[in-house]
Amino acid sequence: MIYIEHFTFNAFQTRCSVVWDDDNYCAFIDPGCSSPQEMLELVSFVSKRFLQPVCIMLTHAHFDHIYGMSALAKEYGIPVYAHADELSTLETTNPQVCKCYGLPVPETFPMIKSISEASLPSRFKQVSEGEVIEVGSLRFNVLETPGHTRGGLCFYEPSEQVVFSGDTLFAGAIGRTDHPGGDYNLLMKSIFEKLMTLEGPVKVVPGHGPCTDIATERTTNPFLMPFNEPFEG
Repeated sequence: MIYIEHFTFNAFQTRCSVVWDDDNYCAFIDPGCSSPQEMLELVSFVSKRFLQPVCIMLTHAHFDHIYGMSALAKEYGIPVYAHADELSTLETTNPQVCKCYGLPVPETFPMIKSISEASLPSRFKQVSEGEVIEVGSLRFNVLETPGHTRGGLCFYEPSEQVVFSGDTLFAGAIGRTDHPGGDYNLLMKSIFEKLMTLEGPVKVVPGHGPCTDIATERTTNPFLMPFNEPFEG
């Protein structure tokens, strides 16, 4: 069974999700904690629940989703799973956007580029479409959903019918595409081909705002008009 705790961090109200299984193996999804107080809130939760962190999963690497990444990776000695194309987000987009907002650029570290480096903790490990990230008994299918960023990902747990959509899909909205690396046509293609095709009552946990489900977004999301399906009954 999957358990999920939601945290809202930083000035951009970014959702960080902690997910864990019955054996208390857990992962952090998009740790945007940007202050010592927010970091303490997250670490204290893990400690009080006796959780065992195994990894960090990034839907994308925009600064507001990764402020706590480096500190958590070092704290627990765990890897960070991300798409290789997010290197451009880290190296180019974040410095530009943070400068515009007058915000600090998040601390980061090099991405693993060879098998020989794969055993090193606290480093990026590249994942792509079709791979599976194991968190105890949980199995997250990696879905490539570029558009908001070049290397955007969603993480889908089919047995639990839940998808973590990052900034690809929101309740009643879609991700913005006006930052460097954004592509509106690619985002729409990702949503229709990777998310709208998920079968069953799939819960959507986005990077900002309330949770939703695929059926609701398929039939009511105004940004998906006129291609959304009509109500039945």
